[in-house]
Amino acid sequence: MSRLKQESYDTSKDYWNLPDDVRAELIDGHLYDVAPPNFQHQKLVSELHHALMNYVKANQGECEVLPAPFAVNLNADDENWVEPDISVICDRNKLSDRGCEGAPDFIIEVVSTGSRPRDYQTKMVMYANAGVREYWIVDPMKKATTVYYFEEDVAPIVFPFGQDINVGIYGDLYVNIEALLK
Repeated sequence: MSRLKQESYDTSKDYWNLPDDVRAELIDGHLYDVAPPNFQHQKLVSELHHALMNYVKANQGECEVLPAPFAVNLNADDENWVEPDISVICDRNKLSDRGCEGAPDFIIEVVSTGSRPRDYQTKMVMYANAGVREYWIVDPMKKATTVYYFEEDVAPIVFPFGQDINVGIYGDLYVNIEALLK
Protein backbone atom coordinates (compact mmCIF):
# COMPACT_ATOMS: atom_id res chain seq x y z
CA MET A 1 0.00 0.00 0.00
CA SER A 2 1.95 2.96 -1.24
CA ARG A 3 1.33 6.42 0.17
CA LEU A 4 1.07 9.14 -2.46
CA LYS A 5 2.61 11.81 -0.25
CA GLN A 6 3.82 12.07 3.31
CA GLU A 7 1.46 14.59 4.89
CA SER A 8 -0.07 13.56 8.18
CA TYR A 9 -3.65 14.13 7.07
CA ASP A 10 -5.06 14.42 3.57
CA THR A 11 -8.51 15.79 2.82
CA SER A 12 -11.16 15.47 0.16
CA LYS A 13 -9.84 18.74 -1.27
CA ASP A 14 -6.40 17.13 -1.74
CA TYR A 15 -8.04 14.15 -3.45
CA TRP A 16 -10.01 16.30 -5.89
CA ASN A 17 -6.97 18.48 -6.64
CA LEU A 18 -4.80 15.57 -7.82
CA PRO A 19 -3.67 15.80 -11.44
CA ASP A 20 -6.02 14.09 -13.92
CA ASP A 21 -3.48 11.38 -14.69
CA VAL A 22 -3.07 10.32 -11.03
CA ARG A 23 -5.32 7.59 -9.62
CA ALA A 24 -5.58 7.46 -5.86
CA GLU A 25 -7.86 6.61 -2.96
CA LEU A 26 -8.42 8.67 0.17
CA ILE A 27 -8.76 6.34 3.16
CA ASP A 28 -8.79 7.54 6.77
CA GLY A 29 -6.98 10.79 5.98
CA HIS A 30 -4.28 9.28 3.77
CA LEU A 31 -3.93 9.29 -0.01
CA TYR A 32 -2.86 5.96 -1.50
CA ASP A 33 -1.80 5.59 -5.10
CA VAL A 34 -3.61 3.09 -7.30
CA ALA A 35 -1.15 1.31 -9.57
CA PRO A 36 -2.05 0.66 -13.20
CA PRO A 37 -3.68 -2.77 -13.57
CA ASN A 38 -2.06 -5.65 -15.45
CA PHE A 39 -3.68 -7.49 -18.37
CA GLN A 40 -5.33 -10.25 -16.32
CA HIS A 41 -6.78 -7.71 -13.89
CA GLN A 42 -8.28 -5.64 -16.71
CA LYS A 43 -9.60 -8.73 -18.50
CA LEU A 44 -11.41 -9.82 -15.33
CA VAL A 45 -12.83 -6.34 -14.74
CA SER A 46 -13.92 -6.07 -18.36
CA GLU A 47 -15.59 -9.50 -18.45
CA LEU A 48 -17.33 -9.05 -15.09
CA HIS A 49 -18.55 -5.59 -16.10
CA HIS A 50 -19.83 -6.99 -19.39
CA ALA A 51 -21.66 -9.89 -17.69
CA LEU A 52 -23.34 -7.59 -15.18
CA MET A 53 -24.26 -4.98 -17.81
CA ASN A 54 -25.76 -7.65 -20.09
CA TYR A 55 -27.90 -8.92 -17.21
CA VAL A 56 -29.10 -5.43 -16.22
CA LYS A 57 -29.95 -4.51 -19.81
CA ALA A 58 -31.66 -7.85 -20.57
CA ASN A 59 -33.83 -7.42 -17.48
CA GLN A 60 -34.42 -3.70 -18.00
CA GLY A 61 -32.87 -3.10 -14.60
CA GLU A 62 -32.47 0.23 -12.89
CA CYS A 63 -28.94 -0.34 -11.56
CA GLU A 64 -25.85 1.33 -13.00
CA VAL A 65 -22.78 -0.89 -13.41
CA LEU A 66 -19.64 1.23 -13.45
CA PRO A 67 -16.00 0.15 -13.74
CA ALA A 68 -12.99 1.98 -12.33
CA PRO A 69 -11.90 4.66 -12.46
CA PHE A 70 -15.05 5.82 -10.70
CA ALA A 71 -15.00 7.67 -7.36
CA VAL A 72 -17.12 6.35 -4.50
CA ASN A 73 -17.69 8.31 -1.28
CA LEU A 74 -19.02 5.43 0.82
CA ASN A 75 -20.70 7.37 3.61
CA ALA A 76 -21.50 10.49 1.56
CA ASP A 77 -19.47 12.40 4.15
CA ASP A 78 -16.72 13.68 1.83
CA GLU A 79 -14.11 11.89 3.99
CA ASN A 80 -13.12 8.62 2.26
CA TRP A 81 -12.98 8.19 -1.52
CA VAL A 82 -12.33 4.75 -3.01
CA GLU A 83 -12.26 3.41 -6.57
CA PRO A 84 -13.70 -0.10 -6.61
CA ASP A 85 -12.98 -2.10 -9.76
CA ILE A 86 -16.75 -2.45 -10.31
CA SER A 87 -19.57 -0.62 -8.55
CA VAL A 88 -23.25 -1.49 -8.94
CA ILE A 89 -25.49 1.35 -7.81
CA CYS A 90 -29.26 0.78 -7.79
CA ASP A 91 -30.26 4.09 -6.18
CA ARG A 92 -29.61 6.68 -8.89
CA ASN A 93 -29.99 9.48 -6.33
CA LYS A 94 -26.52 8.51 -5.10
CA LEU A 95 -24.95 9.38 -8.47
CA SER A 96 -23.44 12.82 -9.05
CA ASP A 97 -20.85 14.42 -11.28
CA ARG A 98 -18.24 13.46 -8.68
CA GLY A 99 -19.20 9.77 -8.60
CA CYS A 100 -21.25 7.80 -6.10
CA GLU A 101 -22.25 9.61 -2.90
CA GLY A 102 -23.09 6.70 -0.59
CA ALA A 103 -22.63 2.96 -0.55
CA PRO A 104 -23.07 1.03 -3.81
CA ASP A 105 -25.24 -2.07 -3.59
CA PHE A 106 -22.54 -4.39 -4.93
CA ILE A 107 -18.77 -3.96 -5.22
CA ILE A 108 -16.17 -6.14 -6.91
CA GLU A 109 -12.44 -5.74 -6.31
CA VAL A 110 -9.92 -7.71 -8.38
CA VAL A 111 -6.84 -8.27 -6.23
CA SER A 112 -3.44 -7.18 -7.44
CA THR A 113 -0.16 -7.43 -5.55
CA GLY A 114 -0.33 -3.86 -4.28
CA SER A 115 -4.01 -3.89 -3.36
CA ARG A 116 -4.15 -7.16 -1.37
CA PRO A 117 -4.16 -5.66 2.18
CA ARG A 118 -6.62 -2.91 1.23
CA ASP A 119 -9.03 -5.29 -0.55
CA TYR A 120 -9.07 -8.06 2.07
CA GLN A 121 -8.91 -5.94 5.21
CA THR A 122 -9.35 -2.18 5.02
CA LYS A 123 -11.96 -2.01 2.26
CA MET A 124 -13.87 -5.07 3.46
CA VAL A 125 -14.48 -3.37 6.80
CA MET A 126 -15.27 -0.04 5.17
CA TYR A 127 -17.75 -1.62 2.76
CA ALA A 128 -19.49 -3.60 5.51
CA ASN A 129 -19.78 -0.55 7.77
CA ALA A 130 -21.03 1.70 4.94
CA GLY A 131 -23.93 -0.58 4.00
CA VAL A 132 -22.68 -2.26 0.84
CA ARG A 133 -24.99 -5.24 0.37
CA GLU A 134 -22.54 -7.56 -1.40
CA TYR A 135 -18.76 -7.58 -1.88
CA TRP A 136 -16.63 -9.86 -4.05
CA ILE A 137 -12.85 -10.15 -3.87
CA VAL A 138 -11.68 -11.81 -7.07
CA ASP A 139 -8.16 -13.14 -6.50
CA PRO A 140 -6.32 -14.30 -9.64
CA MET A 141 -3.33 -15.53 -7.61
CA LYS A 142 -5.51 -17.83 -5.50
CA LYS A 143 -7.89 -18.56 -8.40
CA ALA A 144 -10.73 -17.96 -5.97
CA THR A 145 -13.40 -15.39 -5.21
CA THR A 146 -14.32 -14.46 -1.65
CA VAL A 147 -17.95 -13.37 -1.41
CA TYR A 148 -19.47 -11.37 1.42
CA TYR A 149 -23.28 -11.21 1.51
CA PHE A 150 -23.36 -8.46 4.15
CA GLU A 151 -27.18 -8.26 4.22
CA GLU A 152 -27.38 -11.90 5.28
CA ASP A 153 -24.72 -11.42 7.98
CA VAL A 154 -23.06 -14.75 7.16
CA ALA A 155 -19.41 -15.75 7.05
CA PRO A 156 -17.64 -15.10 3.75
CA ILE A 157 -17.82 -17.87 1.17
CA VAL A 158 -14.81 -18.76 -0.99
CA PHE A 159 -15.56 -20.01 -4.51
CA PRO A 160 -12.92 -21.55 -6.78
CA PHE A 161 -12.81 -19.89 -10.22
CA GLY A 162 -14.56 -22.88 -11.84
CA GLN A 163 -17.64 -22.74 -9.60
CA ASP A 164 -20.78 -20.71 -10.34
CA ILE A 165 -21.32 -17.79 -7.96
CA ASN A 166 -24.76 -16.37 -7.26
CA VAL A 167 -24.97 -12.59 -7.56
CA GLY A 168 -27.02 -12.13 -4.41
CA ILE A 169 -28.48 -8.73 -5.26
CA TYR A 170 -30.14 -10.30 -8.32
CA GLY A 171 -30.86 -13.86 -7.16
CA ASP A 172 -31.12 -15.45 -10.60
CA LEU A 173 -27.72 -14.39 -11.99
CA TYR A 174 -24.74 -16.71 -11.68
CA VAL A 175 -21.17 -15.93 -12.75
CA ASN A 176 -18.37 -18.40 -13.38
CA ILE A 177 -15.01 -16.61 -13.31
CA GLU A 178 -13.17 -19.42 -15.14
CA ALA A 179 -15.71 -19.31 -17.99
CA LEU A 180 -15.27 -15.55 -18.28
CA LEU A 181 -11.52 -15.99 -18.80
CA LYS A 182 -11.89 -18.39 -21.75
